[in-house]
Amino acid sequence: MIKKILLFVFIAFSSVAMVAQTTVNGTVKDAKTGETLPGANIKIENKAVGTTTDFDGVFVLTVTDNPPFTLEISVLGYKMEKVLVTKNNQKIDVALTENETSLDEIVVSASRTPERIMESPVTVERLDARAIKNTSAPSFYDGLENLKGVDVNTSSLTFKSVNTRGFATFANTRFMQLVDGMDNSSPALNFAIGNLLGMSELDVNTVELLPGASSALYGANAFNGIMFMTSRSPFNDQGISFSYKQGLTSQDAAGDNTFHDVSIRMAYAFSEKFAAKATLSYLKGTEWFATDYRNTRNGEYAVGDRSLNDFDGLNIYGDEVATDLGGAVGRVSRTGYQEVDLMRDYEAKSVKLNTALHYRPFGDDRLELIFNSKFGVGNTIYQGANRYNIRDFYLAQQKLELRGKNFFVRGYVTSEDAGNSYDSRFAAININRKWKSDQDWFRQYAGTYLVTGSHATARAAADTGRLIPGTAAFNSAFEEVTADPNLVTGAKFQDETKLYHGDVNYNLQDVIEWAEFQVGGSYRRYSLNSNGSIFTDYDGAIDYDEYGVYTQMQKSFLEEDRLKFTASLRYDKAQNFDGNFSPRISLAYAAGENKNDNFRASFQKGFRNPTTQDQYIGLDAGSAILVGSAPDNLDRYTSSPLVVSTAGQAFAGGATTTLSGRLAYENSFSASSVVNGAPVATNAALVKPEEVTAFELGYRGLIHAGESRITVDLSGYYNSYNDFISGKNVLVPFYGEVGDNGLSLLALRNGDFKAFQVYTNTVANINSYGASIGLNTKVLNGFDLGVNYTYAKFDFDQASDPDFEAGFNTPEHKVKLQFGKTNLFKNFGFNINARWQDEYLWESTFLDATVEARTVLDAQINYTVPSIKSVFKIGGANLGGKEYFSAPGVGAVGSQYYVSWSINN
Repeated sequence: MIKKILLFVFIAFSSVAMVAQTTVNGTVKDAKTGETLPGANIKIENKAVGTTTDFDGVFVLTVTDNPPFTLEISVLGYKMEKVLVTKNNQKIDVALTENETSLDEIVVSASRTPERIMESPVTVERLDARAIKNTSAPSFYDGLENLKGVDVNTSSLTFKSVNTRGFATFANTRFMQLVDGMDNSSPALNFAIGNLLGMSELDVNTVELLPGASSALYGANAFNGIMFMTSRSPFNDQGISFSYKQGLTSQDAAGDNTFHDVSIRMAYAFSEKFAAKATLSYLKGTEWFATDYRNTRNGEYAVGDRSLNDFDGLNIYGDEVATDLGGAVGRVSRTGYQEVDLMRDYEAKSVKLNTALHYRPFGDDRLELIFNSKFGVGNTIYQGANRYNIRDFYLAQQKLELRGKNFFVRGYVTSEDAGNSYDSRFAAININRKWKSDQDWFRQYAGTYLVTGSHATARAAADTGRLIPGTAAFNSAFEEVTADPNLVTGAKFQDETKLYHGDVNYNLQDVIEWAEFQVGGSYRRYSLNSNGSIFTDYDGAIDYDEYGVYTQMQKSFLEEDRLKFTASLRYDKAQNFDGNFSPRISLAYAAGENKNDNFRASFQKGFRNPTTQDQYIGLDAGSAILVGSAPDNLDRYTSSPLVVSTAGQAFAGGATTTLSGRLAYENSFSASSVVNGAPVATNAALVKPEEVTAFELGYRGLIHAGESRITVDLSGYYNSYNDFISGKNVLVPFYGEVGDNGLSLLALRNGDFKAFQVYTNTVANINSYGASIGLNTKVLNGFDLGVNYTYAKFDFDQASDPDFEAGFNTPEHKVKLQFGKTNLFKNFGFNINARWQDEYLWESTFLDATVEARTVLDAQINYTVPSIKSVFKIGGANLGGKEYFSAPGVGAVGSQYYVSWSINN
């Protein structure tokens, strides 16, 4: 018996030994220089089995597979090679050829199928791990600003808003940001809060950005552009990676402040079938202080300072509360508080945790099940109608996805909690009301002025008892107000909105041979839950949904498939609106001996559904009440009691009155007509989807100039918009019917009116157009040189809609320059980026003003230590030191310096 057991054990171990005896070894080198390539990936084709080369470019791979099988040898920036293994102990020496240009890189986003960026039917910008290593910006997300045609607007240190082709805002609802297929937008705000709660830099695989409308494949929100961030697979990229970055932000107002950015990534394939990963990131720093105390009036800068009795400083809040005291006194505003006294030390913070479980039932990538869970909490500052301190904001996403070679099915839910966020303007307004009511303050002011004839003396008397920032009494009032969600007495933001989303896509390439067909669809449900602090959801959550279906056909013609035709069609339907079709047609022709001259043309229609705020907001922002125009929203909103002038109380029926949201749409004056002295009624229809018709021509190619090769990427576009969604400022009288030429005009003269912002569509014809060109080459024996230029312009007839503000918010001219070398000498590289843009007009509900032209210089040097798999980097942003504003009212962006250590194992 014992002999049989021993024989069985011997056979079993012998079998295991025989299964595990295929060993392959070799070296991987650069085909041109002959230098070894550390970190090259050696992997069995279609399996998650492999290894990497050491710092001498040597590898040894032992697998359970029996020959023959194929190895894939790859490293970022080089063309992948495949080698057939036919025997055990085979030695392989591989020479990898560096990609001739960035045009050889593969993209997926343009057509939902892999293709060379050279052959993409539309413009694509791309950032990969190699570009991230070489970026001179403090983070990969900041580095997006160096891409051609891309604008990054800075609301705060941790909130950057990406945009392309005009109409930029910090609340950029026209631009979509996807992280591993999930919309990274806040469900309530409908826009991504930069990378505050996004992807860790250690986990970024690629970033692809499509400027312009992409609605035909990606739905209504991909109206102005879309960005795809994909993470690294735990099957393909295993090990522990770590990054520590420490630096300094320098600003005149804030001084010098340190920041820290720490990340760790852990990934491991337990077998051919199961792998897992986790990433954790922590960032802490100090926001850019906003200290613009210039006077404003009617949404623009105005002359004067606090010595004016009706002063309204830009970054001073509480002084919006004003009234006309009549006679010699005139219009008077309360004394406000500076923003620096209301922002809790301007602490910027971001904590991100991402975990993922991957299961491959067949042991290869034919079928993969992924469960992904993302959590983030952070502090930032968002500028909309007011400046909001987003504090302890929480966002979570859970995704379940099943994907194969030709399909995917995914569903995810996004949940958010506003935490301890608050509105800084209402914090100031209600802190003021804590120590003295508005009525008492204005009464004391008027009484003192009538006795002394001095505005300064009257203000000093009315300010008796004022809470002084930094005192215990002020801090107590501040804590009480910012914890109170009732904007009549408090300032807290409440929000627990959720979003449910599902996607499906199937590529029929194995079913239909003569062309490549794709079909797909999506479904989304919003559940708005702000407890009445943002939306009119006073009695419970507001639910509404939207869905879409699409198809795409792609067919190649001519010899060597040089002509590629792509046609897409998508249908989307939202609960409150009629359905819309989005077609796209494109042609791409590859000319030249090696198909390195690519000409492309595309036509498409896109549309954008009104956002959750366009439809359901009901928010008193102080300077105006914002009311969404969903039919069931108009009567649900009722304002807080509004003080009526003494002269008007007989007509209003009392000392206070309330206004419904419907009045803003059906009984209001155009704000601009009142300012111009000729009041006319507003004609504000309920909001509906806006549409764009887009045309684009482009060329990508490789030009030989002597021994130099220059890659050229040229594109031009023309967009024509219909029913452009806009917010209009209107004035609702407390009494009378607009057009009665009597009581309603008397209400305006008595100051008995309230400003509203309504959401509607302009009748103006709006067109935008532009062009960009990018040139990249190597000079001076291997130095990388790149330069690109972008032109952007729009036009419309202002006279056709005097109250419409287009908010193009984009410089007409931009120039960007890049110069560097990854191997200036062994293991040492550097990179320099410079950007210039001319001045432009910024229009928003916060303020309209000109943003000055600016030149910004970023640079970094890096040193690689292969023996410890580390990269050390020293760099800085805005090295010239001249502070600049992305928009009126934000903190001036100063300089940022950093040193980092990254370990990629």
